Amino acid sequence: MNTASTDTNQSVVENSINSAKHRHLLDVDSLSSGDVTYFLDNAEYMRSMIPSGSSKMDSLRGKSIYTLFFENSTRTRVSFEQAGKTLGADVINIAASDSSVKKGESLLNTVLTINAMQMDGLILRHPDAGAPNFVAKHIDTPLINAGDGLHAHPTQALLDAMTLRRTLGNLTDAKIAIIGDIIHSRVARSDIILLARMGAHISVAGPPTLMPYGWIPGAHEKVSTDNDGNDVKVHICQSVEQAIDDADVIITLRLQIERQSEGLLPDVNEYSKVWGIDARKLSLANTNAVVMHPGPMNEGIEISTDVAHGPRSLIKDQVLNGVAIRMAVLQAYCGNERLAH
Repeated sequence: MNTASTDTNQSVVENSINSAKHRHLLDVDSLSSGDVTYFLDNAEYMRSMIPSGSSKMDSLRGKSIYTLFFENSTRTRVSFEQAGKTLGADVINIAASDSSVKKGESLLNTVLTINAMQMDGLILRHPDAGAPNFVAKHIDTPLINAGDGLHAHPTQALLDAMTLRRTLGNLTDAKIAIIGDIIHSRVARSDIILLARMGAHISVAGPPTLMPYGWIPGAHEKVSTDNDGNDVKVHICQSVEQAIDDADVIITLRLQIERQSEGLLPDVNEYSKVWGIDARKLSLANTNAVVMHPGPMNEGIEISTDVAHGPRSLIKDQVLNGVAIRMAVLQAYCGNERLAH
């Protein structure tokens, strides 16, 4: 377990903010491996602030952080709220169902109204891919993407990287299998790019109708080039058994049942039998392999109950690390030493 950064003092964390380069956190594409390491290191210190419940920081005291969610969420919204409050910020939660959007106001006008209230940061979740990028062009405060359509979920990818680094020591040459409904998963896309950028070997598997061949061209082919000039690659496997063979990590994704009316998956029970992660499939991975899930889980479909709550599950760790990562992100983007353009 990598805990080298847990004894970092607060001043070092705050002084290192100037090393990051970006005003908004919209996707992981623009983050170099150095940027990722910067967030993971800072999150280690932030994590030490969480367990007692009484440890509070005042680095964001006087700041107003707004969350605007156009999709239902529990883990992401609550963890951002806890992160902001632990740092001393005032966190104002706005649900789309309670806003003027329900009366016909546009997304842009809603955001401009909030922006006029002198907010210090906006956390946005929206069902349309690219919505955060559009909004970011029209506001003068940092925007953090909490998930947009099928596109990106950058803080989930960061917390997954943190969870794995704490468990494996580092991500270089780690064998990671991502299983399931990949075409509908913004988590899969962000995880693939970020974890591969950090040196992991990524394999993916799922029903052919749920594989996004548009942005995963094929086994051993380049997906993109990161900011360090390295090719990001992914292996496409024909079966879950092939993908998890000798894997160090299995990330199983939520089957987005609400999207299956499109006829991409005729039988949920068959999906569970073929692609669900259970004890038998887990035994095909490395002896010490761990299992992760971004939540919410459909237990008994994409993951069995005994695996989800078993000794090799890191799902609870993901939740705690989610608060720590979001603390590090809010500190970096909304603190007094705001990030440069």
